[in-house]
Amino acid sequence: MNFTQAHQSIISKSIWNKITAFLLFFFFALASNAQILEPVKWTSKMEKKGDKVILIFDGTIEKDWHMYSQFTPDGGPLALEISFKNQKGNYELVGKAKEGKTRTAFNDVFGVDETFFEGKAHIEQEIKIINPNLKTVDVEFDFQVCKEVCINSNKKFSIAVPSTFKMDEVPVVAEAKLDETKVAGLAVDTVKKEEAVQQKVEKTVETAKEEIPAPAPARSLWSIFFIAFLSGFAALLTPCVFPMIPMTVSFFTKQSKSRAKGIRNAIIYGFSIIAIYVILGLIVTKIFGADALNALSTDVWFNLIFFVILVIFATSFLGAFEIMLPNSWANKADQQADKGGLIGILFMALALAIVSFSCTGPIVGTLLVEAASNGGIAPIVGMLGFSLALALPFMLFAMFPGWLNSLPKSGGWLNTVKVVLGFLELALAFKFLSNADLVLQLHFLEREVFIAIWIAIFGALTLYLFGKITLPHDSPTNHISVGRLYLGLLTFVFTMYLIPGLWGAPLKLISAFPPPPQYSESPFGVGGSGNGAVSAESIKGMPEGAELGPHGIMVFHDYEDGLAYAKEINKPIMLDFTGYACVNCRKMENNVWSDPSVLPILKNDVVLISLYVDDKRELPKEEQFTTEAGDKIITVGDKWTDFMISKYKTNTQPLYVITDLEGNNLNSKKPTISYVSTEEYLQWLKEGISNFK
Repeated sequence: MNFTQAHQSIISKSIWNKITAFLLFFFFALASNAQILEPVKWTSKMEKKGDKVILIFDGTIEKDWHMYSQFTPDGGPLALEISFKNQKGNYELVGKAKEGKTRTAFNDVFGVDETFFEGKAHIEQEIKIINPNLKTVDVEFDFQVCKEVCINSNKKFSIAVPSTFKMDEVPVVAEAKLDETKVAGLAVDTVKKEEAVQQKVEKTVETAKEEIPAPAPARSLWSIFFIAFLSGFAALLTPCVFPMIPMTVSFFTKQSKSRAKGIRNAIIYGFSIIAIYVILGLIVTKIFGADALNALSTDVWFNLIFFVILVIFATSFLGAFEIMLPNSWANKADQQADKGGLIGILFMALALAIVSFSCTGPIVGTLLVEAASNGGIAPIVGMLGFSLALALPFMLFAMFPGWLNSLPKSGGWLNTVKVVLGFLELALAFKFLSNADLVLQLHFLEREVFIAIWIAIFGALTLYLFGKITLPHDSPTNHISVGRLYLGLLTFVFTMYLIPGLWGAPLKLISAFPPPPQYSESPFGVGGSGNGAVSAESIKGMPEGAELGPHGIMVFHDYEDGLAYAKEINKPIMLDFTGYACVNCRKMENNVWSDPSVLPILKNDVVLISLYVDDKRELPKEEQFTTEAGDKIITVGDKWTDFMISKYKTNTQPLYVITDLEGNNLNSKKPTISYVSTEEYLQWLKEGISNFK
């Protein structure tokens, strides 16, 4: 090579190196500026364990982020939803998906215990393949992951089924083919990074397997046990159960040859009661699956059906009719009890459960559904707490028969307990009706209506306890007891506490029951004026598509409606990408929007458009479409999610943007802002408005 050729070669290499450096810098800058976040990196595979085929999903969650479990209760953040897309005719699910280690903490915004993964998420689902020609198992995850912001994300898996998966062959592991998420393509990690993550996850799979099935959170189970125990104590004080205590204990003490034998028989009797109800909890868990009713808890029909059931139970408790099991069941149990011995004692306990069903049945039914909606072994824990409260008096009074003399005599007070339970059942029923209304966004049972119903129920209960209302099975009386008076005063105070809720009071004592403040005819209550900044006249004159949102701010939920109004009054637009189940969105609204320096600006200087990315209502067929990336836009939430990603290159909530009437950003330094302090939010807000021309 001569000098000229060598010189040209050096120049070529120099130019090439510069081009390479420029390209690397360009892609690095692009990646660093991309705001599409994927805090959870997924891998999946299929394993064969003996005669079982297991789908295994592992997610590596970035530091400080957490992803919500399937078992986060209704009314809180969005729970993980798992959909099996090609299940019909190809494979059957064996039980419910099992989860690895999770953590539970109380969420004071939504008023529920939320369950979530930290660091890693591990999920297993057993399947039975029924189509020998099945090529892939297609699964889709919809989940929410949060830190200072929240992301509603979607992950699709297409897991290849090896032809070698036969019952008589050695277990094989098939790696999954991963599809892109809805937001993939806007910020894609390098292949090397994905491989590194996958290797890291595979090392932790064995550890995670040991944690399955994961126990239900301790706090949640203790709460269920405590509530069930109190419910069992309430059932004990009903006319069907209370009179049985002295009769049964006297039977054991008189029929036994010694006091020690009487005590032993009574203890066996108590444990038999516990065994019957715990077995009932086991049956419910076995029939429906450990987590089936959890999946049903957000189902509209489930909530409507249970609303009707609770109303029937309440009507029975109030004295309209009795719910009883067939008499033949009790007669057969009595016949077996006459045989004596351990078997006889067991059937005595069964006879008690059958005879007392008209009082205990509604309570047990409510407990089972409430406990089962938490998933796992909650139904068993619930029945253990209930039956323990029911059985303890029989055992204790057998040990100390002298205590029987201190028991109050049976009388009208027992029916009073039953009626009080009826009122409580009726109040609880409307929680289930409210769930259905919230899911469908029908606005039939808004916050004011719900609170008004509870005021009526507890007001009527107060009048009943004060003796102003009598019901069919009440005994005539000329006075009320001191205990009944105190209980009446307590319900009267509670009723008075509810009344300000009609005018916007937060009612923190019952925050988990009524719909949220935004789901109301007026966010500041019936006939109220919020903070004095909104009048009845302004409510009547609101433009089409607008409603009153948090703190009485006028808000649009459709972009086109809000844009049209902004053009009409010539004001800048503030886009609020939010979610019904977004915790930090509510925190910003409660803590920042309510600030006296911020609230007047939101009410007077901008047109607020709040777009809910988790709105599950389906779009009209003509408005549904498929994106260039192949994602189907079916729901209202899908539409706003796609708008947020395509326009602002991010998928986090809350997200705030101030734009002019042409959709251009008005903030130059920070075009968008998220979960920040009041001072930073106020400065950003003022800057954007000042740039509006």
